[in-house]
Amino acid sequence: MSEVATRPVVDWSRAASTGAYLARGGPVVSREEAELAVSELRDLTTEAEAHVRELTGLGDGLPLLPGDVVDRPGWVRSAASGLDALTAKALPPNPAGKLAPVLAGSAGVQTGVVLAFLASRVLGQYDPFGGPDQRGRLLLVAPNVVTAQQALRVPGRDFRMWVCLHESTHRLQFTSVDWLRDYFADEVERLVGGLADDEGVGDLLSRLPDALREVKRAKADGVVAVGQLLRSPEQRAVFDRLLALSTLLEGHADYVMDAVGPSVVPTVETIRARFTDRRKGGGPLDRVLRTLLGVDAKIRQYAQGAAFTRHVVGRVGMAGFNAVWTSPNTLPTRAEIAEPEAWVRRVHP
Repeated sequence: MSEVATRPVVDWSRAASTGAYLARGGPVVSREEAELAVSELRDLTTEAEAHVRELTGLGDGLPLLPGDVVDRPGWVRSAASGLDALTAKALPPNPAGKLAPVLAGSAGVQTGVVLAFLASRVLGQYDPFGGPDQRGRLLLVAPNVVTAQQALRVPGRDFRMWVCLHESTHRLQFTSVDWLRDYFADEVERLVGGLADDEGVGDLLSRLPDALREVKRAKADGVVAVGQLLRSPEQRAVFDRLLALSTLLEGHADYVMDAVGPSVVPTVETIRARFTDRRKGGGPLDRVLRTLLGVDAKIRQYAQGAAFTRHVVGRVGMAGFNAVWTSPNTLPTRAEIAEPEAWVRRVHP
């Protein structure tokens, strides 16, 4: 097969360079304040994960490692690299032809624009496919953490610890549950590969504008847009499993960051109340973009997943909750996320 025939559908290098170029600068702070934020974020990741391990009982014996503190362009480049690694097997190459690099470049630019929008909003991220060896990387986006902390008017160290608790929980989920990373990658490959195999990437993308118009018409969220693209029961089943898993992971992390308690984050109740209120904000354009990109759906995932976690821990304790990590068969379904007692009956009869 020629080099042209094996070009990827998305030029991830173009996505990274476009997003990094478009990413807006961070807040104006003194050099001393910036250095304090960066050093604390780096140091607090290990301390935060120790607290998460104590609360959850996960990760015994694993090394405690610091996270990487980045700026907005750094997050874009890392996100593009992680997405490339995640979708490498799922996305087929562009058909051979002179337009292949043009199509891949165009897709890369569009992806870069989306990453630039998200780069000003992401506080942190654990990318299980990031890093030099593609085995995982914990990132804290320093300018966004500082911006959010200033907007909320809460103590800097408390807020930084609170964010680190959430992201360290995500790292622990993937590093302590040995099957989770491969399971997630396999499900993504089934979903994306199935979509492309059924109708080709060009036809798939041609239906995306109609799906997004339906989102705006119905005032729905990005989940609807993806649902519009799913034609087979198999695709919908994979999508449901991925959505349930994402809701569990985000909700579990949200539960943990609050449950660690005021002894670690003295102002946790104030931070949670103000942060939840801030999530609802934004101007009209921002709200439209958030809806189209699924950001609002992501926010609902936090609440739904946290409610599931609280209910299950309240019923069967943290050790009983940890049965979710036994195998893919013990993960909650979308229906069980909405009705936690159904999961309890199935897994703890």
